[in-house]
Amino acid sequence: MARLILSMDGLVLKEIPLNKERITIGRKPHNDIQIDNLAISGDHAAVVTILNDSFLEDLNSTNGTLVNGQPIKKHVLKNNDVVELGKYKLKYMTEAPVAGADNGAASIAAGIPRSPEPMRTFSDTQIMIPRPPAPDPIPLPQVSIRLLTGPNSGKVLELAKSLTTLGKPGVQVAIISRRPEGVFVTHVEGEKFPTVNGKELDGEAYALNHRDVIEIAGIRMELSIRP
Repeated sequence: MARLILSMDGLVLKEIPLNKERITIGRKPHNDIQIDNLAISGDHAAVVTILNDSFLEDLNSTNGTLVNGQPIKKHVLKNNDVVELGKYKLKYMTEAPVAGADNGAASIAAGIPRSPEPMRTFSDTQIMIPRPPAPDPIPLPQVSIRLLTGPNSGKVLELAKSLTTLGKPGVQVAIISRRPEGVFVTHVEGEKFPTVNGKELDGEAYALNHRDVIEIAGIRMELSIRP
């Protein structure tokens, strides 16, 4: 699981696992990560995590948000990225690879012959222990959207990626994610949240159903889900 390491002046203060779809950062007490400092806005930034990807969004803070020394409004976090909020730093870290993991692909790429499968010895007999076959991947649902309003009204779009970003940057942005357990929409950017069948969402991922009508950045669209 990815996590954030909060520090100030090199002193580690807290480790925060990214175990929620949306984690907020700010000076106000309702934030998941509260930093009681006047340099931090009441609602300063948010981190949205979907599957193995985490997105950082600055919530129009007064003093801004830096990643690796560069100001950002929206940023896809990478391992070891350092988020700077005034004197505070949040280091983004993902799980380290397991020691001794198979490096066959790297060896082949470097021109180094790959070592054979490990052998176990019983008495004087060597027995090859085969690896179990990898399980078949769970298929993702097939999803398309039909635009109901806007200049492209009537157009049908297939959502081929596992994560599809929809909306207008700076106004309202949401992500539709295809997962083995279903299809979800998550708010990413903007003061106003998307609606589903006329109901405004909150910051958590919302499970979608076939023929739900979603409105993002003023554009209404009907969802089609096929197994």
